[in-house]
Amino acid sequence: MEAQIVVLAGDGIGPEVTREARRVLEVVAVRHDCKLVFEEHLIGGASIDVHGTPLRDEVVARARASRAVLLGAVGGTRWDELPVDRRPEKGLLRIRKELGLYANLRPAAVFPALAQASSLRAEIIDGIDMLVVRELTGGLYFGEPRGIEVRNGCREARNTLVYDEHEIARIARVAFIAARGRRRHLTHVHKANVLETSQLWMQVVEEVARDYPDVTLAHQLVDSCAMLLVRDPRRFDVIVTENLFGDILSDEAAMITGSLGMLPSASLGDGGIGLYEPVHGSAPDIAGQDVANPLAAILSAAMLLEHSLDAIAAAAEIREAVTAVLAAGHRTQDLLLPGEQRPTVGCRAMGDLVLAQLGA
Repeated sequence: MEAQIVVLAGDGIGPEVTREARRVLEVVAVRHDCKLVFEEHLIGGASIDVHGTPLRDEVVARARASRAVLLGAVGGTRWDELPVDRRPEKGLLRIRKELGLYANLRPAAVFPALAQASSLRAEIIDGIDMLVVRELTGGLYFGEPRGIEVRNGCREARNTLVYDEHEIARIARVAFIAARGRRRHLTHVHKANVLETSQLWMQVVEEVARDYPDVTLAHQLVDSCAMLLVRDPRRFDVIVTENLFGDILSDEAAMITGSLGMLPSASLGDGGIGLYEPVHGSAPDIAGQDVANPLAAILSAAMLLEHSLDAIAAAAEIREAVTAVLAAGHRTQDLLLPGEQRPTVGCRAMGDLVLAQLGA
């Protein structure tokens, strides 16, 4: 089969890590009879610098015509003085919205070779393997009205938290299906003791649960969930929650595994197009130095193969290669423990090691 892949390398270390992910994709695709056709476009600050906007209409159109989008990272301090509606992050928010990517999947698992990198004790994190399913196109990030205005001589800011039952039901179904393929346990995270939106979430999630009697459903307040993630993370299998809560909890789950540099993500919708990106940011302070960790981007490429191309074996091959490289002791700078002294490899060299493990 032939699949069009749009590459949006973005800002900071985005081009470096995306380059390695693409190299791995190209090798594995050939081996599994997938013909991938890549085309590259600008997003975020890179697009602002060239075109004056974080995302052009033409790029949205090309993304819509593709099978999948591979994204690096957006943003950086050089664009912080721009108005909020013109900053690089607006490009990312827009492409998610335009492609209808309402479901963000963030796996958080501990690689055995990196267990000591976690800030938690080994006996707490041993065996962590969870998936955070975050609603991505609703809630506070998109609700109207919003903005800052002066009222009675006082500045006042307003954001609107809105969800309807259809938005909740569709993300709940994604989470139940994911749980069904894992350990069959789903935790819905909410703030129903305070928020009417969370009360509706609870009602709708319970209604959807009737279609998945083989999955155990639990409800957890967001504040206590944040506590349990660092006290007893192994209790969680799949977590489903709204946009803001998911944004915060998925980063917390990421860090307890040891490094943001290891964690991929997928953003999916009903249109068949997926967007795949590492969880880490653009890290402009190390951009261009060949020290970035490309493994999260490479693992995001594995998720692309799995979810957009149904190439399960190819995705597994990439994950096994990454595991083997780490088990052999290879590390980028970010994966060193405090005070640890050992040789490190750069971004390109880490990509080479994964390719070598793949036999390329």
